[in-house]
Amino acid sequence: MTQKHKIRLGFILHGVGRTWDDWRHPDRDVRASTSFALYRKQAQLAEKGKFDFLFVADSLSINEKSSPHYLNRFEPLTILSALAGVTEYIGLVGTLSVSYTEPFNVARQFASLDHISHGRAGWNVVTSWLSDTAANFGGKEHPAHSERYRIAAEHLEVVQGLWDSWEDDALIGDKASGVFVNPDKLHRLDHTGRYFQARGPLNIGRSAQGQPVIFQAGASDTGRDFAARHAEAVFCSPADLEEARIYYKDLKGRARKLGRKADEPLILPGVAPIIGLTEEDAEARYQELVALTSIDTGLGLLARSFNDLDFRQYDLDGPFPDVAHIGNESNQSASQRILKRVKDANLTIRQIALELATPRGDFVGTPEKVADALQNWFETGGADGFVVFEPLPGQLELFVEHVIPILQKRGLFRDEYEHETFRENLGLPFAVNRYELRQTQVG
Repeated sequence: MTQKHKIRLGFILHGVGRTWDDWRHPDRDVRASTSFALYRKQAQLAEKGKFDFLFVADSLSINEKSSPHYLNRFEPLTILSALAGVTEYIGLVGTLSVSYTEPFNVARQFASLDHISHGRAGWNVVTSWLSDTAANFGGKEHPAHSERYRIAAEHLEVVQGLWDSWEDDALIGDKASGVFVNPDKLHRLDHTGRYFQARGPLNIGRSAQGQPVIFQAGASDTGRDFAARHAEAVFCSPADLEEARIYYKDLKGRARKLGRKADEPLILPGVAPIIGLTEEDAEARYQELVALTSIDTGLGLLARSFNDLDFRQYDLDGPFPDVAHIGNESNQSASQRILKRVKDANLTIRQIALELATPRGDFVGTPEKVADALQNWFETGGADGFVVFEPLPGQLELFVEHVIPILQKRGLFRDEYEHETFRENLGLPFAVNRYELRQTQVG
């Protein structure tokens, strides 16, 4: 299979770890999720490895059962703005929910990050699936799954419209004449829709890449349609290569039906490599991670797909409860995948929880083995790139020092950053201003 681009790589900043037990590792700083020093070190190390971007996930609701990283962490745009000042080329992608934000504020915040970083910002558009999020925002009712994506479509439309308020040459700055801005090139949006109203113009111009890159994590049927239409890069969490290929083919097919190019959008599964310089070393590191794991991690991962449902209210060794209706209004794709696995293998709550807590996958082994797995997923229709988690302290350094050189030697990954803006380094075109595009079409 011929690939137009090389492998794309992102690194997720995840502080004390992605599970409920990672923080217990003896080399973990329990305050890692609010440690700028750690994030600066990881950001600069990822940039040394020529990663395409850093990614900061987010949610807007916690409870006493939330994972340690979720309990105590930075707001994405704040930490990304700080990291913009200590990096030069790596992209900066942050999650922000459309269900609990106003488009004008979102447009302004990401445009600011885009300017601070000289064109390296990306927005991961999410809809928030945890229903108790509403309690943190005036107590309004949490929107249903299908409505959340209608909100998302209009929200994104407004944000992108506001980003184009200024044409790229609108700022005159002629001190002699006293003309600061060309009023003919400063545009009001005047949007009045079902969910949002926004007059505009936005009070900040466009950046070196035109607009921030749009990321999404569409996994349900509705989410996939949204991602196929709007996203420039898509996060996903397939359980294995077969599932990755099915997702890849489906989403690319949906995008082509909408008139998009065959390589749009970029599809980036999440992976958590465990690297050892020998097979024995890698296995020891994997067992080190397994030894930290408790049933709490598995139940926590299970709960997040079912609106933080407390599965301890049921017999953990009895039949799996009928909770499909809860999953359908929460993380629909993940809950359906779990329910299928439970049905196919007749699993109890305890059994599926332990499976979720200790996945092994294709990415445990020597640098060569991990590089082989990445290459196989990339070349056989499973991925355009990957979002890399660090499951154990020190794994990012091992990845940069040992896996990246193998990928580079094979011609699968860049040796140096090709450009200065995020869009260009991802192989995406400059985001042409809609008003300039209309003028060109008329002309």
